[in-house]
Amino acid sequence: MELMNTIWADRGGVHDALSTDAEALAWLRAVGARLEERAPGVATWLDSDRPVDLDNAATELRRLRDALRRLTAEATQDPRTAGASPISDRGQALEVLNQVVAASPSWLAVDWPVGHQPVSTLHLAQPAGSAIASMLAAEFIAMLASGNQPELRACLAPGCVLYFAKEHNRREWCSSACGNRARAARHYRRRKAASV
Repeated sequence: MELMNTIWADRGGVHDALSTDAEALAWLRAVGARLEERAPGVATWLDSDRPVDLDNAATELRRLRDALRRLTAEATQDPRTAGASPISDRGQALEVLNQVVAASPSWLAVDWPVGHQPVSTLHLAQPAGSAIASMLAAEFIAMLASGNQPELRACLAPGCVLYFAKEHNRREWCSSACGNRARAARHYRRRKAASV
């Protein structure tokens, strides 16, 4: 969800939080702690002053994000045009998703010290940047295939381009600020209609 929401909007328009390699690296570093728990090689790559193959990793991250936004728009029947994915074809989005998930193999290894519980570690093919995009793609595929996509929602508040997971049956917006904006817009429309 966080990757899809790197496209965001404010009064100034729609923005891309991954538009440069430096911004993509900053985003990866912000979410990296959650990724490195599963794959220790991620921390080394993220901590590097010049991560190996960063430009390709950033490009893959943007391609994956655009594919996920396209597929999520279809799953949620998203009517919004602002912030729409540049990938307009479902087949192309699926192709990108499958390419990214297959681009970097990973494997589990087990360590089992005598007298302790076995511990598994996820090992990634190098460079770790491509592996990160592959891990994120795998998470989306697992969520999509699990049948939980009805819980995905497009925030339909005025001006919002974000997606969210509906965790409560009364939740309609991605945030309370969007809820307030939607209620204010509805109130304005009612008052305007009543005055006509």
